[in-house]
Amino acid sequence: MNSGVWIAIYMPIFIVILVVLPQHFNMQRIINLKFKKKKGLIIMANEAIEKCIGKKCKISTGPYGTNVVGIIIGINENWIEVETKKGVQFINAEFVQSIYIFQS
Repeated sequence: MNSGVWIAIYMPIFIVILVVLPQHFNMQRIINLKFKKKKGLIIMANEAIEKCIGKKCKISTGPYGTNVVGIIIGINENWIEVETKKGVQFINAEFVQSIYIFQS
């Protein structure tokens, strides 16, 4: 076989193996690290929130979200029902980052 045929057949394979695949794996690793660093991706389990029913809590939905202080009344699907000074508020449990329970 002619060397031109070898280059035409095997050069694309070498490019894929030596250049494209390492870059793909590196980008996938970087994306995974970014997702792990972001806060709020872990959805709080309803079982953990159910322990707080009837207690005075401060619920935070992140640095740019809201902070709600009140008594947790109940949990329906992904919504937390909180009784505050202003009335009853509903908070989506998917966006809750932290719950601080006040000592009574």
